[in-house]
Amino acid sequence: MTETIPATDRPLQTPERGIHRTYQLRRLPDNQEEQPYTLFNVKPLGPIIGAEITGVDLSRPVSPELQSELNRALLEWKVIFFRDQAITSKQQRDFALLWGELETHPFLPPGDTQDVVRFTSDERRRGGANNWHSDVSWRLTPALGAVLRLIEVPPLGGDTLWVDAAAAYDNLPDEIKARIDGLQAVHDFTHNFGRRLSPEQLAVKQQEFPAAIHPVVRTHPETGRKTLFVNSDFTSYIIGLEPEESEQLLQVLFNQFLIPEYQVRFHWEPNSVAFWDNRATQHYAISDYYPHRRVAERVAIRGDRPY
Repeated sequence: MTETIPATDRPLQTPERGIHRTYQLRRLPDNQEEQPYTLFNVKPLGPIIGAEITGVDLSRPVSPELQSELNRALLEWKVIFFRDQAITSKQQRDFALLWGELETHPFLPPGDTQDVVRFTSDERRRGGANNWHSDVSWRLTPALGAVLRLIEVPPLGGDTLWVDAAAAYDNLPDEIKARIDGLQAVHDFTHNFGRRLSPEQLAVKQQEFPAAIHPVVRTHPETGRKTLFVNSDFTSYIIGLEPEESEQLLQVLFNQFLIPEYQVRFHWEPNSVAFWDNRATQHYAISDYYPHRRVAERVAIRGDRPY
């Protein structure tokens, strides 16, 4: 008689070498049908994630009807892009406010407008966001999304990648899905932003932003899709597992975000704007332009507690 090993006790399997995989690539939830957009044009940059929006001027007021249709595009494409938007920081902030209350980032330098942070990379400071991550997952209520505008673009490089966290979940083996069902993980800023702080500063910030506990698989509050919600920047460990087992399982989950079929790559131009759903994606800012200068401003929209 063959002994049946419970799913939680089985060793993790790696794909066989030389095997070409096929993937389940769903852009929309199963119960949602394709609908046309009526107030702007959409140019898909990939089959499941990423689309350029044309016919919208972000320097002008956005009507409720336009905001509603843009929100549908955001949910369906996970990240949407606008080019040639000569807007100010305040106009960028006003646009983001249409989606809810904004939040400031305690570890990033501010821009000239309230709630706006500025990223400057040059010969003195290299780009530092070249890890797959979900913004501020260490908050109890991670950001709903963010609006990023490029002010200065390097002559070459500096692209950003986004990955569909629902596709990452959908294509997990069934035994891994069963293994992570109901598990929770700890998210902490300490081993990232904490490295820049003195021990005294770190203690203050840890008191202000204690480690957050989130489900390994979250449910998107608007689309209902399950998304993989762990990231290599901020997820420390999975609760209830031995450290080695937790790290091994996390590495398997992190690797899901490395698969190109789930990704889109955006090449920035001056005055390009990206708006992404932080609940449905992770992103990676490519740091390949040193010593050239790259300046961006970002506004983040407060989210809700993952479930």
